[in-house]
Order: sequence, then C-alpha cells, then structure tokens
Amino acid sequence: MNNPDGIEKGVELFRNRSVRWALSLLGLIFILFLVILLSLSRGALDITFLGVIDVLFGGGTDIERRVVWQLRFPRVVMALTVGAGLAVSGVAMQGLFRNPMASPFILGLSSGAAFGAALAMVFGIALLPGYLAIPSMAFAFCLLTLLLVYNIAKVGGRVPIETLLLAGIAVGAFFSALVNLMTYLAGDDLQGIVFWMMGDLTQFGWDNVYVVLPMVIFGASIVMYYSRDLNAMMLGDNHAQNLGIEVGKVRVHLLIACAMATAAAVAFVGIIGFVGLVIPHVMRLIVGPDHRILVPTSILAGGIFLLLADVLARWVLAPQVLPIGIITALIGAPYFVYLLRRRRKEVGW
Repeated sequence: MNNPDGIEKGVELFRNRSVRWALSLLGLIFILFLVILLSLSRGALDITFLGVIDVLFGGGTDIERRVVWQLRFPRVVMALTVGAGLAVSGVAMQGLFRNPMASPFILGLSSGAAFGAALAMVFGIALLPGYLAIPSMAFAFCLLTLLLVYNIAKVGGRVPIETLLLAGIAVGAFFSALVNLMTYLAGDDLQGIVFWMMGDLTQFGWDNVYVVLPMVIFGASIVMYYSRDLNAMMLGDNHAQNLGIEVGKVRVHLLIACAMATAAAVAFVGIIGFVGLVIPHVMRLIVGPDHRILVPTSILAGGIFLLLADVLARWVLAPQVLPIGIITALIGAPYFVYLLRRRRKEVGW
C-alpha cells in the first residue's frame, strides 16, 4: 500500500543538508573500509577478506600477520595519507583561485620538489642522512618554491591571485628546466629520477608513515579550520573582507597548509598527478561547493582513489608493479579534458 506522506517525508529528509552530508560521509567511510580490505588481501599471497579481518584482530598465521602488518598495511596507510594530502590541497587551491581546474601543483610545487630530489640522487646533496635524504630535499625545495613564488607575486604588500598564478607558472617552468638538466647529467641515476617522477609506493614502512602522516594532518587541519572563510572567498575578496575576513592572512595560511601537505605527499612517493584536480571536482558535483563538507569528503575520496589506483598498479602487470602515477594519469587526463570542454562551454571559449 502506497504511503505518499511517508515518501514525501523521506524525500524531505534526504534534501536536508545535514542528513545528506552525514550520508555522504558514512558512504565514503564504508567504501574506504572495503577498499582497505581489498588492498590488504591482494598480492603475491592472496588472503580472503575474512582472513584479513581475522589478522587485524590478532588471528591468522605468522606469515599472514607479517605480510599484512609489516608489508601491506604501511603501504595502505601511505597511499591513504598521500591521496588525502593531495586532495585537500586541491580543494584549497581551487577555492583560492576560484577555479575547478586548479591543482596542488599549479604553483610549480611539484617541479621544485622534483629538482630537490634530483639534487639528492645525482650529487648526493641532502639535508638529512639515510632514507630521508631524497624526501628531505624534495620537501625543502617544495616549500622553497612556494616562498619564491609568493615573494615574486607580492606587489605593494598585496598578492593578487592572477600574479600568483603567473609567478607559479614561471617558477615551475624554471625548475622543470633544471630537472631536465639534472636528468641529462644523471648517468646511472637516470632510472631513479624517472621512476621517482612517475610516483612509487612500493618500498615504504612505518618509519616513512610516521614522517608523512603528521604533516598531512597538520595541513588538512588548517584547511578544515578555514573552510568557512574559503566559502566567502569563493565569492570574491571584497565580499570576504566585508564579512570581516582577513583575506591576505587566510590566503597565506592556506598556501602554507597546501605546501605542507603537498610537500609531505610527494617527498617520499614522488610526483602523483591529477588526484588534487579530479577528486575535489567530483566531490563538488556530489556534495556541493560548501567547503565545510567538501574538505572532509575530498580527504576520504582522495585516499580511496589513490588506494584503488595502487591496487590497479599491482594487478595490471602482476607480478610487476606499475608506477602509480601512470594509473592516476590514465584516469585523470581524460577527466581533465572533460573539465576543459565543460569550462569552455561555460565561459564561451
């Protein structure tokens, strides 16, 4: 028997913003749980989902526990952390530039990080010893790139968005040229540079996770804190200032947060493109433009996306493992073309 009143109440409940946001978050958390089980179960030693759950609760054989906890789980956490860091940086950049085609690498941060990594590989220059040599240089040059771009764009105490973007393109091109020079001079180190620039999640333990995770959490927390301000800034700097927002201060803090999250993400795993471009835009279509929900859902979706890409990278040419940047590019590049075509229709290019 039909119940029109009940149906109308159900539709009205779904239209309620808080309920819709809660359902979106719960749905993403459920998908995340399934993808984690999938990643932990697949490899040279396949384990069933129930077997993985048994291991997580202290059961399973010694080999299964060693494989899950020492080999696969650090990789899972690293993939989730990097995906979340790139996605939250993409959200902030798209909000700051008021452009859905912006990404964490729009200011040349990836080129700066790549140059730092290349210096460590070719000339052995490093800020920290051991396994932190390459990541420390990539991290330092990523932050240095932001500092350089910001000071170039600064005009009379102000940093116009357009000037910031152009400065990022110029500095990024400069560092890209230096990376090409380093690649030319690399000799036996050429393979390491090329592989790092394609993204790699194959050799990471808990020590690496402990370095990356706090910095991504720090950057994401700042973006979350300024989510309301980002909503106002999407309508223009004048509108935000009329609401009492210190636009210059907020912009600097968000840029630092993006640089921290991006630098931490690429320092260990290399350049992984399109995550920060595709994920925020997809989530904006699903949950809307409000950054109070867009930021947390993008964090979850970014982790899910990169973890799924890692599963595909291990499965496509098994037992060989593809660089994860190839998988994200194969998915992200067609979507970027779609964004360009849609943008062209909207602005009449």
